[in-house]
Amino acid sequence: MSIHPNFPYQLYLVISEKDCIGKDLFHVAEQSILGGVDVVQLREKTDSTGLFLQKAEQLKEITTKYNIPLIINDHTEVAEKVCAEGIHVGNNDIPPSVLKQLPFFKNRLIGYSIEYLSQLQSENTQLSDYLGISPVFSTNTKTDTVTEWGIEGIETIRALTSKPLIAIGNINLQNTRQIIKAGANSIAVVSAICASEDPQKAAWQLKNEILK
Repeated sequence: MSIHPNFPYQLYLVISEKDCIGKDLFHVAEQSILGGVDVVQLREKTDSTGLFLQKAEQLKEITTKYNIPLIINDHTEVAEKVCAEGIHVGNNDIPPSVLKQLPFFKNRLIGYSIEYLSQLQSENTQLSDYLGISPVFSTNTKTDTVTEWGIEGIETIRALTSKPLIAIGNINLQNTRQIIKAGANSIAVVSAICASEDPQKAAWQLKNEILK
């Protein structure tokens, strides 16, 4: 599998306090990094800016310690204040075309969720550093999605773009290899690590599956 030079991160953790189901978010994040997670995205959809920022600052200390990029979900102010390495946006957020005009985001990673094939022709896709294929399989953690891509969807998108593809949505040990074979550069997981009894082991197993 070729790793895209602009996005050499194979195991992508999307984390929120709620997804950790009573476990400490920062402990789960650190354990997952020790297990092999390459990049962490903090997604706190319902937090106030203050609370989101507080969590992001604590998480940034951990990601910096291990030299792991921190991506902020859809919140430009939080991303800028913690000096995050990137931001991930969807169809209803500030588009990459606008983000690239802002000084802070000129040299940051910008991820963009693909929910329709027609998006691949857009300026926003051209300006993104990587594309989130969302969801590959439908999931309870994200219910506002449009297309369930499946394996065939990844293959179709891979044939249409050379951008790094991050697959997300109900990904686990059983389907990881199939997803990578279909053309994803990276898998993004939520529950497979956050809800696990042993986040370090869960991350290690997923990473091994990718590397096979």
